[in-house]
Amino acid sequence: MRVGQGRIRPLTVHHLNQLLLVCSLVLLVAVAAVRISSRSGLPSLLVYLGIGVAMGQDGVGDIHFDNAELTQVIGYAALVVILAEGGLGTKWKEIKPALPAATALALAGVAVSVGVTASAAHYLIGLEWRQAFIIGAVVSSTDAAAVFSVLRKIPLPARVTGTLEAESGFNDAPVVILVVSLSTAGPVEHWYVLLGVILLELAIGAAIGLAVGWLGSWGLRHVALPASGLYPIAVMAIATVAYAAGALAHGSGFLAVYLAAMVMGNARLPHWPATRGFADGLGWMAQIGMFVLLGLLVTPHELGDDIVPALAIGLVLTMVARPLSVVVSLQPFRVPWREQALMSWAGLRGAVPIILATIPMVEGVDASRRIFNIVFILVVVYTLVQGPTLPWLGRKLRLGDGSEAADLGIESAPLERLRGHLLSVAIPEGSKMHGVEVGELRLPPGAAVTLVVRANESFVPLPTTVLQRGDELLVVATDPVRDATEKRLRAVGHGGKLAGWLGTDGASR
Repeated sequence: MRVGQGRIRPLTVHHLNQLLLVCSLVLLVAVAAVRISSRSGLPSLLVYLGIGVAMGQDGVGDIHFDNAELTQVIGYAALVVILAEGGLGTKWKEIKPALPAATALALAGVAVSVGVTASAAHYLIGLEWRQAFIIGAVVSSTDAAAVFSVLRKIPLPARVTGTLEAESGFNDAPVVILVVSLSTAGPVEHWYVLLGVILLELAIGAAIGLAVGWLGSWGLRHVALPASGLYPIAVMAIATVAYAAGALAHGSGFLAVYLAAMVMGNARLPHWPATRGFADGLGWMAQIGMFVLLGLLVTPHELGDDIVPALAIGLVLTMVARPLSVVVSLQPFRVPWREQALMSWAGLRGAVPIILATIPMVEGVDASRRIFNIVFILVVVYTLVQGPTLPWLGRKLRLGDGSEAADLGIESAPLERLRGHLLSVAIPEGSKMHGVEVGELRLPPGAAVTLVVRANESFVPLPTTVLQRGDELLVVATDPVRDATEKRLRAVGHGGKLAGWLGTDGASR
């Protein structure tokens, strides 16, 4: 079956039923693959790419798909969803101390990585400088989903996770701008002009993303929607608006969507757990669809001649370019060598490089198909090598940090007529709220614990009721003290009954 070229035939109901059946089976297999990848330590992207390759022209599906432009469009749309989901899950308290280091990695680190990798592609493989710089730029973007899918079982220090997460959210934007600039027709006149364009687009995207995120979170907190299910849709719609506005203003839409989602993710929106779950599901759907499509685009029998060049470029990228970019970027911040070592090895490449490799194909750059094949092989092989070894390296470097108390799960629903909010508080394992009496919470005036749900039974608590892990609390708070109430609850969850006296605050999310 050939897809992506030729005359389009009308879609009948029979064809639609077949398409729905195939898509449903692919999704079921992909969902099952999530469990397999989580148990084996392999990033799920390899499983999804494998599904796409198996469905392709050299696989059992025999689907001939060669539309790079369609792949690029769908990949961009999926990347918007993935960045939005990543931004919503970014905790400001973790990313704030790491922001300067992450910014340095996303700018100076990318520049070092591009230069070193491009030199290797030119001198080792013999590619022209333009093609070499395209490869260097394409593979210089890290992927948060690939990194954290293999680090779920390791509680790393907040500085490490914050730096890696922020870097992966920030470095997509300059890399996209650089690849597009190098792939368009005409020579690049002066490097400083290109640098100025990149910085300008990043500034525009950042300004629009922060503005849209603030306006969107303000509106969602002050307007009571008629159904709780509308809040997740509204959040994702606002994030998409940030991308579109940033792109239309000739700024970085990818940076805009990430920052807008991050602002909303830290704004204590109503029905937050439902919103977070919805975004997480959309993110998985986007990753599955994108990786399967990228697997379809590759032609396995054409990869043989590019295996050695891909391994050579990947070796330089992994063992020289990435560590050097980490050392140069983090030198002013006095980051311990153990953390630098983990960050150097945690530079996993995921979907973004393969998507970016379609840009030269669409623009008609010479040897663009070879660039795509090299990038595909590089991402698959080195993700297969780095992914399973990341947890082992984290343990060897003794970077696990299990001392931090578990954060509370707090969901807020507006009570418009009462001018207040109903907070649903879940006490997880490891929370220091366990053993605290209700009266010892010391909530501000205008807030009260109205109900406790324990072991599927509910009761109205007394001031002497002792809270336990696994309890769910319903707390009513008026508008003026809503934020102070949540801050106090989180402070007790992290510091126990003496929170505040011992300096423990409730900053979170």
